[in-house]
Amino acid sequence: MDSSRSHHRFSNLLYLFVLLFSNLLTFLLFSSSSSSCPPCPSSTTTATVAACATTAASASSSNADASLPAEFVAFTSAQPLPFGHNPNMGSAEIHPPAGLACPRFPDDLAAFMSYPVNGSCPDDEPLAQRLLLRGCEPLPRRRCRPAAPPDPAAPLPLPDALWTLPPDRSVHWSAYSCKSFRCLVDRRRSPSFDDCKDCFDILDGSRERRRWVAPSDNPLDFSIDDVLLAADPVGSVRIGLDIGGGSGTFAVRMRERNVTIVSTTMNLNGPFSSFMAARGVVPLYLSVSQRLPFFDNTLDLVHSMHVLSNWIPTTLLHFTLFDIYRVLRPGGLFWLDHFFFVEPQMGEYVPVIDCVGFKKLRWEVGRKLDRGPELREMYISALLQKPLKNSW
Repeated sequence: MDSSRSHHRFSNLLYLFVLLFSNLLTFLLFSSSSSSCPPCPSSTTTATVAACATTAASASSSNADASLPAEFVAFTSAQPLPFGHNPNMGSAEIHPPAGLACPRFPDDLAAFMSYPVNGSCPDDEPLAQRLLLRGCEPLPRRRCRPAAPPDPAAPLPLPDALWTLPPDRSVHWSAYSCKSFRCLVDRRRSPSFDDCKDCFDILDGSRERRRWVAPSDNPLDFSIDDVLLAADPVGSVRIGLDIGGGSGTFAVRMRERNVTIVSTTMNLNGPFSSFMAARGVVPLYLSVSQRLPFFDNTLDLVHSMHVLSNWIPTTLLHFTLFDIYRVLRPGGLFWLDHFFFVEPQMGEYVPVIDCVGFKKLRWEVGRKLDRGPELREMYISALLQKPLKNSW
C-alpha cells in the first residue's frame, strides 16, 4: 500500500515538473520582440530618420524593454523636443504616458507625494503641471484636499455665464502672475509672451468674441457654421473634442449650436480650466501626449487650433493623429485649425498627415506673415473626414 502511494505521489510530481517545463519553454520561445525599429512616418526627412533611430536606440537600451511590444516602446520612449528646452515643461524632452515617466523625476515626484494623509495638499499646481507635461501622466492620486478659493463665488447662470467674466472669487490664484480676470484681459497689450494671452478677453468687440464666427477673407479661417454644413448628413455633429481649448470659446460657440464639446487644456500661467468651468463648458486637464479618454468610433468632431504644430516631436504627432482617427466615428470630422510650421518642413508634415487615412474635404496652405515673410512661416488649415467604410 505504501509503495503504491509513493509511486502515485512520484507520478504526480513528475507530471507537474513536465507541465511547468513546457510552459516555461513556450514562454521563452514566443515572448521576444520581433522588431528593433517600430514603423515611423513614411518620410525621408532628416528629422524623421533621427526619430526612428532614437526610438530604435531606446527600444534596445535595456533587457526589460526588449520584451515589450515595439509600438509600446516607441510610444513610451523619451522624445527630444524639436526646439530644445521648454520652460513650461522644465525639460528638453517629452515622456509620453502611461505614468512611466514619473520615476524619472524623483525629486519632483517626492515633493508632489509629500503631504499629510487626510489633510491639506501642498499648494503646488506648478509642480503638478510640470510633472504632467513631462509625461508623469496620469499623475498619482493623493489622499489630501487641494487648495480652493477662501470665499468661493457661485457660478453665474446660463446663458449669462457664456460671455461674462467670472467673479475673481471663483479662482485660487496663487499659481499665476495675474491675480484677477481684469489683469488677464489687460495682458493682451503686454509685450511679454504668454500662451493665448488675449483669449481671456471675451468682452464685446474682442478678437475672441469674433473667432470662428466673423466673416474672413483668409481661406485659412474656417467658420464653425461652414464646418457643420460639411457634415454628412447635416446635423450629425452632436458631440466632440477641442484639443487645446484655451479659454473655452470654441466649446461655447458649439454649445450655442446645440453641440457638446469638451476641451483639453493646461493652466500655463492662467486659470484656463477654472475659466472654462465658470463659463459652463467642460475642461479636461490633459497634455497632448496622453491617449484620448474616449472609446473607439464615438466622437462626431475633433478640433485643434495651434496646439498640434511643429513644436511636437514628429513620432508623437503621428501617434496623436492616429488616436484622433481612433476616437472619431466613421464619417466624423477632424478640423486641423492653423497647423504651424516653417516652409522647409512641408515635406515632413504633409506625409505624416496623409498617411493616417483621412479623406480631405478641405485643405488650405498659407503663409503666416505677421512676423515677416523672411521667416517663411506657414499654416495648414484642413477639414478631414474619417471614411464611412473601410476605415480600418
